[in-house]
Amino acid sequence: MKKLILAFSIAAFTLTGYSQGLKPVKIDSLVTVSMPGEFTKKDTLGQQIYSGSGLMGYMMVIRAQNPANNQPLKKENDLNNVFKEYIKKLQGQSSGDIMNARDTTIGKLKAKVFALETNDENGQQVRNFALIYTKDATYTFEYLYPTNRAELIKDENKAYFGSIKISPELERTDQYISTASSGVSGTGKIAIYGGGSLVLLMIGYFIYRKKTETAMS
Repeated sequence: MKKLILAFSIAAFTLTGYSQGLKPVKIDSLVTVSMPGEFTKKDTLGQQIYSGSGLMGYMMVIRAQNPANNQPLKKENDLNNVFKEYIKKLQGQSSGDIMNARDTTIGKLKAKVFALETNDENGQQVRNFALIYTKDATYTFEYLYPTNRAELIKDENKAYFGSIKISPELERTDQYISTASSGVSGTGKIAIYGGGSLVLLMIGYFIYRKKTETAMS
C-alpha cells in the first residue's frame, strides 16, 4: 500500500511540475497560450500551426486568417451556427463522436468547447477542443490523448486550456453585432471553410500520429 501511495504521489508531482513548465507563446498580438518548451511552428498561406508533445498528451493551436474584408456576424445565433457547422464538418472528417459540447467565455469572447472521441487503427483517442471565432481570425486549440489516460491528463489538460489569454481589445463586436438579420453570413462561412482551418487541423493531426505513435504507445 505504501508503495502504491508513493507511486501516485510521484506521478502527481511530475504532472504538477510539467504543468508549471509550459511556456507562454504569443499566437499573435491578441492571443497567448502556454505550450511545451519544445514546440514546432509552421506557416502556410497566412495560417499558423503550433504543436508540441506534452507529458501525457499532444497540444496544437491553429490560427487561420480570415479574409481581409470579412465582417462580424449579425447575431449571436449566427455565431452559434458557425460553431455548429464547424463541429459537424470535423465530425464528418474524423468519423468520431462529439462529447460535452458547451459554450464558454474566454476573455470577452464567446467560445465553444467540446471533445471528439475516435477509434481507429491507433486505438481509442480523445481530442479536446476550444474554438474561438473572430472577424479577423479563427483560433482552434486542441489537446489529444489516448482514452486510457483520461485520469492522468487532467492537470496537463487544465493547465493548457486554462492558459489561453485573450487581449481586452477583443470585444464581442469582433464576433457578431446585434441586428435583426438571421442565418450565417457568407463571409462567416468563408472564414470557417475558405480559411482552411479544418484542413490544417487534419494535416496537423496526421503529422502528430506519425511523430508520436511510438512515444504514446
